[in-house]
Amino acid sequence: MSEIKDFIGQNSNRFLEELFTLLRIPSVSSQKEHTEDMHTCALKYAEFLTKAGADNAKVYPTTGHPVVYAEKIIDPEKPTVLVYGHYDVQPVDPIELWDSPPFEPEIRDGAIYARGANDDKGQSFMHVKAFEYYMADNKLPCNVKFLIEGEEEIGSPSLGQWAEEHKELLACDVILVSDTTMISEKVPSITTGMRGLAYMEVKVTGPDKDLHSGHYGGAVANPINVLCNMIDRLIDDKGRITVPGFYNNVVELTEEERAMLGRAPFDENEYMESVGVNALIGEEGYTPLERTGIRPCLDVNGIWGGYIAEGAKTVLPSFAQAKISMRLVPNQDHKVIAKLFAKHFKSLAPAGVTVEVEEHHGGQGFLAPITSSVYKAAAKAVEEVYGIEPVPSRGGGSIPILATLENILQAPPLLMGFGLERDTIHSPNESYLLSQFYKGIESIILFYKYYTQE
Repeated sequence: MSEIKDFIGQNSNRFLEELFTLLRIPSVSSQKEHTEDMHTCALKYAEFLTKAGADNAKVYPTTGHPVVYAEKIIDPEKPTVLVYGHYDVQPVDPIELWDSPPFEPEIRDGAIYARGANDDKGQSFMHVKAFEYYMADNKLPCNVKFLIEGEEEIGSPSLGQWAEEHKELLACDVILVSDTTMISEKVPSITTGMRGLAYMEVKVTGPDKDLHSGHYGGAVANPINVLCNMIDRLIDDKGRITVPGFYNNVVELTEEERAMLGRAPFDENEYMESVGVNALIGEEGYTPLERTGIRPCLDVNGIWGGYIAEGAKTVLPSFAQAKISMRLVPNQDHKVIAKLFAKHFKSLAPAGVTVEVEEHHGGQGFLAPITSSVYKAAAKAVEEVYGIEPVPSRGGGSIPILATLENILQAPPLLMGFGLERDTIHSPNESYLLSQFYKGIESIILFYKYYTQE
């Protein structure tokens, strides 16, 4: 252990300089103006992988943004770990809420602040450094492959096809991922399941142009009023989603399973304080952690229409739009849910408007057994670093491509995430604690050790 700490301590300044090089590249996959930045970031990743000791580090084109692949095969008879990560990041809006420029990383109060500091440049870069540790002395105990993509934040629309076409290249025994959170610094956890996603955009259209709200208000359907009413009817007073058939394939956990997940410490007041609310809501009969881990949910992610600039303009808008996401639990098929949602949402429309529904992207959820050898190796590694046995937990977020990769490669995912809720990923002032960055590198190094001892 001291040898690992020495390696990190002696190279920590260089590690941060390299990571900051990646963080300065505005690799926002959802915005066309950053297409060139995506290629720049992919090439830089390939460069760092080569320097760390990987062979065949290449940038591959896809039908969308490129992927980075690299490998080190020491013995075809030994196990192979495929490290999955992503170099794309979320948009930075609202930019005015950042305390420092999002693509000019800086360290404050023991944390790195930048877009991508945690999600997922900081976390995926830990794997490059753990790999470098073994390569420095030629002690790598198994084969390692890297797959770093550029479309995770938009649902990985191109990676499934690319992975299918290159499945022999990607063949592995386990898919190792760091793109999730721990319960806390003092209570480490390993994510054993994540929710899937169906992301929709809806549009309600009324008159063929904006109208004077005095001349027409009360006689012509207002698309914003209608849209708000339709959205309100998507969830009942018990917190359940009203789409017919939505819960058909939702698996109810046993009391034993719920008790195991309930080992995670949870302070409701602290939770509310951390997000600035004075009450919690959700599906009746479930705890807050269960609502975000083992139950599906529906949320409006954005809504717009009419006049929203400064001052007043009395118009009855021609249309209103909203983006709606549904987090799904394992066994719910996002394509089926998208169709059920579209049918139900259109049925809620009154006369006087037309409704359009489009699915943006989606993905399946997944579960990983805690009885597997890979989980046990990860748990042993994390316990050695943190001094306490990690708690198995369910992630409320989604990594849509993981279920696809698991199906194509017939290899289970293992989620060793080191982010914390305080890191505010996807929001202004995203950050990543230096202590978690370094402990992550230690834990990954030890995972390889214990995984190959099984």
